[in-house]
Amino acid sequence: MKKLFVGLFAVIGILATLVLLVALTFGIFAAAAKPRLPKQVLLEVDLETNVIAYKPDDPFAGAMLGHAVALGDLVDGLERAAGDERVSILVARLGAAPMGMATAQEVRDAVTAFRASGKKAIAYAETFGEFGPGNTSYYLATAFDEIHLQPSGDVNLTGVIMESPFLAGTLEKLGVVPRMDQRYEYKNAMNIFTEKEFTAPHEEAMRGIADSWHAQLLEGIAAARGKTPDEVRALVDRGPFFGAEAVEAGLVDALSYRDAVYERAEELAGAEAERRSLGKYLELAGRPHEKGDRIALVYGVGGVQRGKSKVDPFTGDFAMGSDTVAKAIRDAVEDEKVKAILFRVDSPGGSYVASDTIWHETKRAREAGKPVVVSMGDVAGSGGYFVAMAADKIVAQPGTITGSIGVLAGKMLTRDAWAKLGLTWDEVHNGAAATMWTGLSDYEPEQWARFQTALDRIYVDFTGKVAEGRGMTREAVHAIAKGRIWSGSDAKRIGLVDEVGGMPTALRLAREAAGLAPDAPVELKLFPTPRTPLQALMANLKGDQEVTTAVLVEALETIRPVARLAARLGLTGPRAEVLATPLPEPAR
Repeated sequence: MKKLFVGLFAVIGILATLVLLVALTFGIFAAAAKPRLPKQVLLEVDLETNVIAYKPDDPFAGAMLGHAVALGDLVDGLERAAGDERVSILVARLGAAPMGMATAQEVRDAVTAFRASGKKAIAYAETFGEFGPGNTSYYLATAFDEIHLQPSGDVNLTGVIMESPFLAGTLEKLGVVPRMDQRYEYKNAMNIFTEKEFTAPHEEAMRGIADSWHAQLLEGIAAARGKTPDEVRALVDRGPFFGAEAVEAGLVDALSYRDAVYERAEELAGAEAERRSLGKYLELAGRPHEKGDRIALVYGVGGVQRGKSKVDPFTGDFAMGSDTVAKAIRDAVEDEKVKAILFRVDSPGGSYVASDTIWHETKRAREAGKPVVVSMGDVAGSGGYFVAMAADKIVAQPGTITGSIGVLAGKMLTRDAWAKLGLTWDEVHNGAAATMWTGLSDYEPEQWARFQTALDRIYVDFTGKVAEGRGMTREAVHAIAKGRIWSGSDAKRIGLVDEVGGMPTALRLAREAAGLAPDAPVELKLFPTPRTPLQALMANLKGDQEVTTAVLVEALETIRPVARLAARLGLTGPRAEVLATPLPEPAR
């Protein structure tokens, strides 16, 4: 049976390769007759799909991510369109796709900047949540000139809720005993396994994020819809709103089906306007930062781990590999044309050692005279903050989950759980510490003492490097650390970030750090240099990627929820995630 499956996948892989080669061949000939943009463009974008940090150059990962939109493409496309006289209007479909708060704010800022150039933007939705929350998607919609809602739709503006599972009771039934510890009481990832409800510090930290996000929603909606935050607060407490109620409350401008929305958009755009997707427009118009002084762009996305950056084919999660990111920074430093480095971080943390490797390269870059500016995405927590803290400047969105300066580690004792299944273990060992990392026996007193010393060592190193990078005393860092997460706006208040904003803000600071004029043209060059489709294909054929067959995508999508749960429970994946931040579900 195994040989049958191996043979089947081999055949499918060969067929997929041939299809890709044919597509590439036709692509080469098609390039000679590259289409042009029409004289008038009606720009359209689907924000009902997933918005991801960036699209990797691996063809299998690209197929797996399907129709996901890269945040960088959204921001670049809207910036390019803002200064393009051919583009007159933007039409966006929204709804209830999960989107992080900071991602929503990044797109919101880009739409606002597009409108500031004198162009119109229309949002429409079948519904903002269908028997589920639609807070973030509606918040994003308020950046547009007009909001249209299908008559059968709702505005599920109901307020922020943050939920967390607790597995202590489940582990008890299974016979699994968590043997873990943390530095310090706010480092709450451990609580998922050891508690049955929020501890006081855990609740305090989560309440802080919920309060901050709720205030940001109220203020943003109020400013956009001509209301006061108190008026919006009262509306949220009345939610959800059915179609006609949403119009009456001033939350949407009209009840319209898609065809009526486009009739309205075409009326505003003019009879000659032709529709183009944002992706196709960007492909034909070119990116806004292709010429000028060079600024390196490096992505650090996903859990921090040693080795190469990659995308997990089972969960769709990104991994920030220390080898990949460290080399990208080194290459940027060695490139004489690079004036500064823009480091985009979106990570809940992970390996302490891998985080330290990347931190070291950011520090070396500064010492080599290459300024480093960090732009934070939805989260830069624990190891995600560790890799950023040596930068010249740090920028976060108001909703970015930031900080979690702390450490946790430990193991699960599983002998009793195995025994319930009738499976017993035995072992022999040499060395007093040989059993330290096995889940079949508890720590000996000497091992536990050494384990505590390791936690202290990491925490002292972490807080010391924060103090060095942020110009603070170690005591001041400890007061705001202890493993606590903060919103980006709160992180700015306590000194963990320098400015609130997105990539454009970070790019402005990078220009400034490089001694360039605020409006100086720049070439934003990605490191490592993306592979062409043909290069990526050849790398796959040489075995550089673990999986090469796009036909597995549908099967992977089926098991992805199970794989995510297994990863969250610690049943799969690397276990060296001592600098990890447990994340709330995306704001919706």
